[in-house]
Amino acid sequence: MVTSWHNLFLGGIESNPGYGLVVHPPLAKQIIAISEALFGYTPLGWRAMAALFGVGTVMLTMALARRLSGSWQVGFLAGLLAVCDGVLLVASKFGMLDIFQVFFVVAAAWALARDHQQMRERLHAAFVSGTMGDSDFGPRFGFRWWRFTAGVFLGLTLSVKWSGLYYIMFFGLMSVFSDLALRRLYGVRRYIVGTLVRDTPAALASIVAVPVALYTWSWRAWFADETAVYRHAKVDGTIEEGSWLLHLPEPLAGWFYYHSSVLEFHASLTTSGGHSHPWDSKPWAWLVAARPILYYSATDISCGDGNSCRKMLYLFGTPAIWWLVIPAVLWGLWSLLVRRNRAFLIPLVGAAAGFLPWLAVFDRQMYFFYATAFIPFVIVLISLALGQMIGRGRVVQWRWLTGLFGTAMPLGTFLTVCYAALVVAMFAYFSPILYGYLIPDSWYSSMMWLPSWS
Repeated sequence: MVTSWHNLFLGGIESNPGYGLVVHPPLAKQIIAISEALFGYTPLGWRAMAALFGVGTVMLTMALARRLSGSWQVGFLAGLLAVCDGVLLVASKFGMLDIFQVFFVVAAAWALARDHQQMRERLHAAFVSGTMGDSDFGPRFGFRWWRFTAGVFLGLTLSVKWSGLYYIMFFGLMSVFSDLALRRLYGVRRYIVGTLVRDTPAALASIVAVPVALYTWSWRAWFADETAVYRHAKVDGTIEEGSWLLHLPEPLAGWFYYHSSVLEFHASLTTSGGHSHPWDSKPWAWLVAARPILYYSATDISCGDGNSCRKMLYLFGTPAIWWLVIPAVLWGLWSLLVRRNRAFLIPLVGAAAGFLPWLAVFDRQMYFFYATAFIPFVIVLISLALGQMIGRGRVVQWRWLTGLFGTAMPLGTFLTVCYAALVVAMFAYFSPILYGYLIPDSWYSSMMWLPSWS
């Protein structure tokens, strides 16, 4: 507790929290503060970092698809879909937290893809050199910098939102089981014990301990701020008598009490508890973008000739992308489990981490922006599926097609080009509600294909 000699009304005790209970970790807000320091407390300062991270998310989505497929065409398709997705676009235009989490999640997935490729190369080198059988447990992998890097990104993810825990759990299990599968593939005799002894402890250090350490580090400003909320909860009577928190040092007692208060807030924010919102959206609705979010509305604007216009801005998923979520996931599962195509593993795990845990708490009040971290992995799944089509099928020799592209092309390539064109056209059609353009009411009505969109 800090004495405040200049404020006699407080009896010499400082008790003036600078802000109330904030229910998300501080990292994303600190990143936003960087652009505010550069450009001022203005719309540009508020949104500049979000836009920058949005561009980075597109680039990482391209890099992940390129890394998994080994094809620049697949990487290009992933980038095109990411650019034309309304959710990623609008998330990059608003000073909210989600785009920062998306960036770190996709970065972690990309680092794990690099790690898996590196481990295959090391195991193959041991197999070729004949040292595979030196131990029943298989060779040691050495320090895995890419997995450590993934742990750093997962720690940053957790420091943006607690839902980063889901990605730590899913990606951590994926990393360990991938190591087990690799040891088994290369004929390691005791591959299970080898994985438990030689891989799991290092995985726990990189994908659990590192994120926890970074998460704690992200609260450094709270520990340094004497007026932070609950900073002195131990001595100002906030923590109840008999609580185990009173046995901790004052900073830790306040920190853990802060977290318990946040957890209580999230646990009580339920539909059955009376919390409702007109733009509430449950996880199953995300699979088809059934319930967007209205961010801005200006109606009854005169636009000449007696017509009425409006400006509307939605967090809205491009239907040509979002309506393929279920088919893309099913195709990815079939490709992974039946055709043993490992390229689909990471995007499937990433999509699962962004969707399945929310089903367990479906009574909680949720919104469509919770699915923002989910869509880059779906985009990669769609791009991988399209990559399997490129160059396949009979050659299409329609005269108009040959005249347009200068050559005939396989049917699979033609269908891929048609789908990409459809995505671009649909993005352009819905762009007024993604950018907030002034449009006639009739145009707005024509875009509301589903009743749940309006």
